[in-house]
Amino acid sequence: MFATLSDRLADTFKNLRGKGRLSEADIDATAREIRIALLEADVALPVVKEFVAAVKDRARGEEVSQALNPAQQIVKIVNEELVAILGGETRRLRYAKTGPTVIMLAGLQGAGKTTLAAKLALWLKEQGKTPLLVACDLQRPNAVKQLQVNGERVGVPVFAPEPGNGVGDPVSVARASIEEAKRRLHDVVIVDTAGRLGVDAELMQQASDIRDAVQPDEVLFVVDAMIGQDAVSTAQAFLDGVGYDGVVLTKLDGDARGGAALSIASITGKPVMFASNGEKMTDFDLFHPDRMASRILDMGDVMTLIEQAEKAFDSEQAMKAAAKLSGQGGEFTLDDFLEQMQQVRKLGSMSKIMGMLPGMGQFREQLENFDEREIDRIQAIIQSMTPAERANPKIIDGSRRARIAKGSGRQVSDVNQLVDRFFEARKMMMQMARGGGIPGMPGMPGLGGPKKGKAKPQPKKGKGAKRSGNPAKAAQQAAAEKEKAAAAGAANPFGTPAGAEDVDYEQAAAALNLPKDFSKFLK
Repeated sequence: MFATLSDRLADTFKNLRGKGRLSEADIDATAREIRIALLEADVALPVVKEFVAAVKDRARGEEVSQALNPAQQIVKIVNEELVAILGGETRRLRYAKTGPTVIMLAGLQGAGKTTLAAKLALWLKEQGKTPLLVACDLQRPNAVKQLQVNGERVGVPVFAPEPGNGVGDPVSVARASIEEAKRRLHDVVIVDTAGRLGVDAELMQQASDIRDAVQPDEVLFVVDAMIGQDAVSTAQAFLDGVGYDGVVLTKLDGDARGGAALSIASITGKPVMFASNGEKMTDFDLFHPDRMASRILDMGDVMTLIEQAEKAFDSEQAMKAAAKLSGQGGEFTLDDFLEQMQQVRKLGSMSKIMGMLPGMGQFREQLENFDEREIDRIQAIIQSMTPAERANPKIIDGSRRARIAKGSGRQVSDVNQLVDRFFEARKMMMQMARGGGIPGMPGMPGLGGPKKGKAKPQPKKGKGAKRSGNPAKAAQQAAAEKEKAAAAGAANPFGTPAGAEDVDYEQAAAALNLPKDFSKFLK
């Protein structure tokens, strides 16, 4: 979504590197590039002006002029200002103190309200709530059926007394849903309302009537992040006509420029509360302004990655794998490798996971071209092996590799690559698990040294005096050596070389047969 903006900002900051001090011209050039990047990303003009003015003002201040690294300080300022226009801090749902919490969804047709209602219900279910979905979109063809199908997918009941397709009164359905929720002991009610292709009086009136009938605790405006500047004008129209408490952004995984996401919170004053970034029902979570700003600046989103891993990973399996890698629980086998790979698959697509790591923006093209089916092919190869082969890959000889390749529908070279990479990966992971660092990377503690054949020959050390293994004798030897060294030092303050005899310097001077007037200086 923010790929273009991320690339432009990265290029802008690259020009600042290595500068010990920023001039007025540097600040103006940087501000101009940031302005162009935001406008190209379809951010609303008033937001761009306010953002650039704030960055320039802070860049001219003491926090940059006195910084050790002005370029990094500019990145920090841009990050903080991005967080500010995205809403500042994470806004969470407010739950009713008594009775069911009522959440009403509003927005234009095509924004994804019906799908998002099911995603929100699943998210609430994972939080320990018992939600009820209510079908109040009785205009759009098969909207009721779609909500029922989605509700069944996420395991949440749907209240739909009217068939829809233009039949039924949505206000009476909404009012009856509250009593139904109380009767069936649901603590959250999610009301899916109808939308239109554009903002009109009939849409606003129906949304207002439903709001008055159910008195929702939260009204969420659902907006398609791909519609650009129209998202801002539509959000303002709904705010004036119906009113809402927060915004939900859908289709954040699209290829649009995404300026709407950066504009809505700043212009309407209402926070973005949730974000939907995929087609799966699990592709939905709280919107964190600080994490979104980090993604835009290619600083990654490690916190979200950790949270997803905690939900998807089996901690017991992970502990067993770690024990094996550290040499305490047997040998790490291809079965363990397959288990870990299957757990990683639960996190979602590999390109999305890798995209959450810092600095991966420079590999965006490779990530976009990554073939997700490659993991399925690896899984097919491993599952074509016998239990003995998976437990001990060293027994996989040529004939076995041919059989595995035939069974998995792959080439023998693919099997060879997998086995070789497994041994290399296992060796590296065992090295890291035992605290030795990454092998093959010189210059860091515990890492591999230079390549073979290029090491400089070290001079051989001479053999020292042998020491006794008896502690008492060893102490006597040490004392004798100390006395010998002290005696040598008394004879010659510079020390007598080993094996050398004491020298009579006066006799040596006489032997030189020097003139009397010169030899007196040697006495």
